[in-house]
Amino acid sequence: MSWHAGNDPVAGDPHSCDALELVIVPRARDIGGFEVRRALPHGKRQMVGPFIFFDQMGPAQFLSGHGMDVRPHPHIGLATVSYLFDGAIMHRDSEGNQLEITPGAMNLMTAGRGIAHSERTPESLRTGAHSLSGIQSWVALPEGFEEIDPGFQHFAAPVLPRVSEKGVETRIIAGRAYGQASPVNTLSDWFYVEAILAAGTSLPLDADYEERAIYVVEGEIDVAGERFESSRLLVFRPGDKITIRALTNARLMLLGGTAMNGPRYIWWNFVSSSKERIEQAKEDWKRGQFAPVPDETEFIPLPE
Repeated sequence: MSWHAGNDPVAGDPHSCDALELVIVPRARDIGGFEVRRALPHGKRQMVGPFIFFDQMGPAQFLSGHGMDVRPHPHIGLATVSYLFDGAIMHRDSEGNQLEITPGAMNLMTAGRGIAHSERTPESLRTGAHSLSGIQSWVALPEGFEEIDPGFQHFAAPVLPRVSEKGVETRIIAGRAYGQASPVNTLSDWFYVEAILAAGTSLPLDADYEERAIYVVEGEIDVAGERFESSRLLVFRPGDKITIRALTNARLMLLGGTAMNGPRYIWWNFVSSSKERIEQAKEDWKRGQFAPVPDETEFIPLPE
């Protein structure tokens, strides 16, 4: 996914309890012909754990012959996490990886010293009306791993551990949670969980990780007596156990991890602990120094 900076809206939600640090109302953007809602980075919060970018894609409806078309673009110093609830995305990257991303699967592309990729609706879906819904996030890499070789990990939905109990279903996408561990190899200590709650059920969010947040994808939830609707990122202070109660059927993303070892600079699709490294990446993309994405002839130019 490609990023451009924008203004943050003003949150209208009250702080519900001492454990709740910030409520972020995402800002809407148009990317690849459909709307996304961007929660991170935010003017008051750059990261939650290593999560430095968090977009809700859709839900979007496409007519026959149309779809998402994000042309090849570059990344450095981060890993992208593509997670779908509905639809499919054809991923192609400059390392030669070509894979159709489908709902419930974990897809982690580590940019490291540099990678380019495209994200498009598969041709098989363009023959009729179709929909797309999911989350695109970026995880900043620790300083010692910012320049590692690029790579890609894929784990199909059945491979990821799930915990189901009394109207609550969780899928452990990355890290450890609810007694289960994802098979995904991470370069720092972070977690990512999808949770689906039936109305009236509850889910704990323990203080196992230093920084934690909940993104309400669908439905409404209660935390410490305060009501929060969909498209809200709730950021919590360290150390407190949280109980989430579903007021309606709800879908949530739980995320966070150990705080990063210092801030990161972010410009367009580049993340780094060094301003000079980002300037070098700009020049490399402008001069065509990134490896090309196979089967692609288009690209997104460097923003002016």
